[in-house]
Amino acid sequence: MPIGENSSQFSAEEYFATQPPPASLEHDVSGVRDFVARQKVAGRKVALVTSGGTTVPLELNVVRFLDNFSAGTRGATSAEYFLNAGYAVIFMHRQFSLQPFSRHYSHSTNPFLDLLNVNASGDISVGTDQRSDLAEVLASYQTARDSGSLHTLTFVTVNDYLWLMRAVSKELAELRSRALYYLAAAVSDFFLPRQRLSEHKIQSGKGSLLIEMDQVPKILKPMVDEWAQDGFVVSFKLETDDTLLIPKAQAALERYGHQIVIGNDLHRRKYEVVFVSRDPTKAESVTSSWLRIDPKAMNARGKPKEIEEDIVAELNARHDTWIASRKQ
Repeated sequence: MPIGENSSQFSAEEYFATQPPPASLEHDVSGVRDFVARQKVAGRKVALVTSGGTTVPLELNVVRFLDNFSAGTRGATSAEYFLNAGYAVIFMHRQFSLQPFSRHYSHSTNPFLDLLNVNASGDISVGTDQRSDLAEVLASYQTARDSGSLHTLTFVTVNDYLWLMRAVSKELAELRSRALYYLAAAVSDFFLPRQRLSEHKIQSGKGSLLIEMDQVPKILKPMVDEWAQDGFVVSFKLETDDTLLIPKAQAALERYGHQIVIGNDLHRRKYEVVFVSRDPTKAESVTSSWLRIDPKAMNARGKPKEIEEDIVAELNARHDTWIASRKQ
C-alpha cells in the first residue's frame, strides 16, 4: 500500500515541480487573461475572491476523499458586495458551492421552484410575494453579466486550487496595486502526493486504514513576494478558540508579509470579525480592529444585514489607500 510511505514537507517550488497541473489550466488561464485585459482598459479594480473548500483525493480513480468544511457563503456573499462597490470580480470557487446571486435560492434555503406557480395552460409565473426580491437579485445579476464584470472559475481538489492560484495571481499582477486578493476558500492543510496515491479504490477487506499525509505548501509567501507584487492581499484565519484568534492572525501577517488578516471565530463569524494589519504610523507594529453587527440588524432594504457588506466597504477604503500609497 503506497499510502503512508516517505512523508515529507513540500516547498511551493517542489510542489509545482512534482504535482501535475489540472487538464483545464491552460483554458482557464486564457479566460482570466482576456478578462484582466478588458478590466485594465475599463479602469476597474479587480478582486479575486476564492470560495469554498478543497478536497484531498485518496485514490487516482477517486471514490474516497477528505473535504474541508465550507459552503462558500462568505465568498459568494462578498463577491456580490465587491461587484456593488464597482470592482470586477474573478470568482474562483469550489464546484457546486454557493455562487453570487444564485446563493439566494439554494436547494436548502428558499428553493427556487417554491417561488414559481404554473396554471392550467402551462404558463409559469413568480408568486406575488416573491417578485420584488427576485427582481432585485435578477437585476443585480444582469448588471454584472451585461457589464462583463464577473468571471468564474471552478476547482475541486487542493491541487486544482494551488495551480489556479499561482496562474491567476500571475495574470492579475498586470494590474499591480489595483488587484485585490480576497482569500476566503477553506484550503486543505494536508494532501497525498500523486506518486503515493492508490490507482484504484482502496479496499476495506483488510480492516483499518492508516494514512500519513504531507503538509500542503504555504503559497501565500511566494504569492506576496513573487506572483502578485504590489497587490492588496487579504487572508482569513478561522479558529474555534477565540484566545488564539488575534495571536495567530498576527503571526500569519508577520510570516507572509501581506496586508490584512481577517480573523473569525467559527461560532460568531456571521456577526463579528477582527481586522489585523500593520499600523501605517508605526514601523513593525501590528494593529487589530473589530467589526461587529447586531444579529438582528436590518440593511437599508429591510433585509437581514450581512457582515460581508461592512467587510467589503472597509476593504474598499483600505484598498484605495493602498493604491494611493503605491503611486507615491
